[in-house]
Formats: sequence, C-alpha cells, structure tokens
Amino acid sequence: MDVVVEMIACIKFRVLLAAVAVVTAACLVLAPVLGAPGEQIDYRRLVEFESTRTYSDELTVALASRDVRVAGRAALALGRTEDARAAGPLRNATGARDVSLRTFAVYGYGLLAAKTPISTEVVTRVLRDRAPAVRVAAVDAAWRAMAGKSPGAAGLAAELGALLAGDRDPIVRARAATALSGWRGEADAAAIAGGIQRAFRNEKNGTVRWHEAWALRRAFPEQTTAAVLRAGLADREELVRIQFADLVARRKHTFEAKLLEPLLADTSWRVREQTIESVKVLAGGPRTDHLQAIPAGVVTPAPAPADTSAPLPRPSSSGVPRRPDAADARLDLALAPTTSARLDGPMPGPHPRVRIGTTKGTIVVRLYPEWAPLTVANFLGLANRGYYDDLRWFRVVPDFVAQTGDPHDNGDGDAGYTIPAEENPLEQRAGVISMGLNYTDGANPGPIRDSAGAQFYITISPQLHLNRDFTVFGEVESGFPTLGRLIESDRMTKVERISDD
Repeated sequence: MDVVVEMIACIKFRVLLAAVAVVTAACLVLAPVLGAPGEQIDYRRLVEFESTRTYSDELTVALASRDVRVAGRAALALGRTEDARAAGPLRNATGARDVSLRTFAVYGYGLLAAKTPISTEVVTRVLRDRAPAVRVAAVDAAWRAMAGKSPGAAGLAAELGALLAGDRDPIVRARAATALSGWRGEADAAAIAGGIQRAFRNEKNGTVRWHEAWALRRAFPEQTTAAVLRAGLADREELVRIQFADLVARRKHTFEAKLLEPLLADTSWRVREQTIESVKVLAGGPRTDHLQAIPAGVVTPAPAPADTSAPLPRPSSSGVPRRPDAADARLDLALAPTTSARLDGPMPGPHPRVRIGTTKGTIVVRLYPEWAPLTVANFLGLANRGYYDDLRWFRVVPDFVAQTGDPHDNGDGDAGYTIPAEENPLEQRAGVISMGLNYTDGANPGPIRDSAGAQFYITISPQLHLNRDFTVFGEVESGFPTLGRLIESDRMTKVERISDD
C-alpha cells in the first residue's frame, strides 16, 4: 500500500476516535436497519457493506464502537472488503485492549494482503501477542502476506517456526505448521522442513501432529527424512497416517511402495483408500479424480444410524432461487473469539441444522451463520426451495471431497447467481461444508473470489490449502461415515432443515 495513503487513513481514523470519545455509546450507531428479535445490533449494516465490498466511514465509526462485538465485527467487515483504505484503521486496531477486537483487527488486516501489501512489522508484533486467539489470527495473516508477496514476508518463517517449536497453545502450533507450507520453494525450505520434522518428533498432541504431517505432505515431501516417514506411516493417529501415505506418492520413489504395504490392511477406510491411491500412483497410474466405484480392498464404513428428527416445514411459497442479501441473514450469535478455541469453531448458542439425505445414508450438518451469514442464508434458502433434492454427487475424490449442488449433475451448472465470499478462520478440516468456486483459466488457474452459488462440498480429510479462499459455513454433526460410501452415481434424496442445536 502507498505509505501516504495509509498515513492519511490512520490520521482519519484517529480523528474519528477523538469524535467518538465525546459521544455516548447510545449515540454511536450505524444507519438504522430493521432487525430480527435477538440479533446483534448493527451487524446487519456491517454485512451489507462487506457483501457489496463497500468501504465506508460507517465501518470505521463502527470499528471505534464502545461495544467490542460491533467493533470486532466491523474489523472483519473491513478486511472482507479488501479495500486498501482499510489498512490504516485495521493496523491501529491491532493494538486494541480487547482480545476479540485485536483478533479481528489482525485477521481483517491479513485479508487485505490478497490485494494490498501489508506490513510485516505489524505481523511480527502480533505474532508475539500475549493472547493465543490473536496469535492464531496473526499466523493466518503471515500466511496471507507470503501468498500475496508482501515485502519482507519471507522473513516471517522464523517467527512461525518459533511458534511451532515452543508456543504453549496447541491450536497456535497447529496453525503455524499449516502456514509454513507457504514457504515451499523458498531458499530456506530445507531448514523449514527440518524444523517441522523436529517439532513432529517432539509433539504429543495428536491434532498438532496431523497438521505437521499435512505440511510435510503438502510442501516438503522430498525434504522429509526416511526416519520421519516411517514413523508417520506407523503413527497412532489416523489423520497422520493418511498424510504420510500420500507423502510417499508425492515423493515418486517407486522403491518406497513397499513401505505402504501394512497400510493396505489398516483399520481405517480413509487410510486404506489413500494407500491404494498412492500405490497406484507409484505404479505410474493417474490419481482418481472421479470415484465411480469403491476400490477393491477398501472396506466401507458401516452405515451411520439414520437421523429421524422431524423436519421443519418448508415455506409454502418458495419461488425461484434468488441471491440472498443482508435482510436474509441470521445475526443472533455474537462474534467474540477471546480464545483460540473460539476462533476455531462456532460461538455458543443454538445453530441451524440441515439433514442431507443420500442414497447411502444421511448426513447432518450444523451451520455457522455467525461466521458466514449470507452463505448460510443462501444454503437454507436453496434447501427450503427443494433445490438440492435428487441432485447427484458429481465429484467424489478419495482423500479429498464429495461435491454436489449442480442442477446439471456435471459440475457446470449453478443457481443462476453468485454470492460473496465470507472468509473466516475456520479450518478446512475433515467434515466441514464449504462452497465451491469457479477457477480462472490458464497456466496457473486459481479460485475466483465471489463466484460461489449453489455448489458445495464436504471434506473427507483435511484440505488446509483451501483455508485462504473457500468459505467454511458449517460442519458435519453426524453421518460422516456416509461420505465413505458415496460414489458418483449416488444422489442426495432430500435436503431439509431440522431443529436448531
């Protein structure tokens, strides 16, 4: 970002803070917007701005609110606009006293890196913040700064390595391992891989271990030592074994196929499925992009018990699918992530739930409108209209995702409109539900922001490389084994809302 522009933004923000100091909290409100009973005051107006990618003085006023819930939500909205003018106000707010406001200011500041270089000095400072939630947001900002090529971002690897090696919070350590995957191909890649492997050998927390294994698989397969590889293949954690089974295939050393033989009889269907894929790749075969039949040797999981909850009645006049707006959003859950765990999952309170009936069993997903209000409104609107009923799972990929939501059943169709992305800190771990995106053409295709519509996917195993671009809007509550039984001839039978939980 141009330094002069950022200085002007910072001065403007300080002027606003001074003005705010002389008014009462009751006077500091956004333009009035009609809301539903129990909703968080002023959230709807913030959603309007972020969904239209509109930078406004109202957002910076809200950022200075005495209500830290409003201020934090405004920080998220500013970041989601990706407008360079938000850099100054967000940068100032990274020093706020309240933990949740600092967290969202840091996260929002990181979102700007997609279009605007951000200060690595600021990122370095917040990586050392005393609050774990802030450090989690800072790790994400560092990863985004590296992806966006902010000046000096390469030097952030040392800070992330220190967090991986010594942070007391396991979520911070796990996120640091994930972020370090962004440094593959750098001059110090071997040293970074070595640090991840040392951390893996010393780590006792299973969740952190599979994050470290994922980073090695994704970014550093060639730098992984034989000793770490063997230990990973024999690890007690299912998700660790999955990562290392794929890591073997990525190394492309055919003589290592024998290391996979014990996993062909693994008790986990996901491990077996990935191992079969890896053996096939090492033998010169292609990866499976479309699963048409369950591979021989994979024992599919037993059918999940059918969910028999009574469905909520569908609206009588659903009409043609339409693009949701802020008036459709459910905004009764306050965003106040004061801990790393709160930044990694839903806020307290009842959440909408949807039962996805399939030809192989049911899946119940719990939706998170606090993190993705328009995405949830869109999904519920389509479900209430019966849009998803009888659609095919047109893309099932082992150790990746099961995707559906196309009325043409081939991946080329949608609902006739697009919705805005709602980037959030929830990980693409196994069992999350996210919106699909269109991709650019060319030699280096990438996801197109704000191109989601009706297609969605559920992750079969962690896909952390999707964290930066794809909107997580819920998670499987029950019926995960159904994913292991799906192939591309299967369909959704009926998608319907059930009671909140």
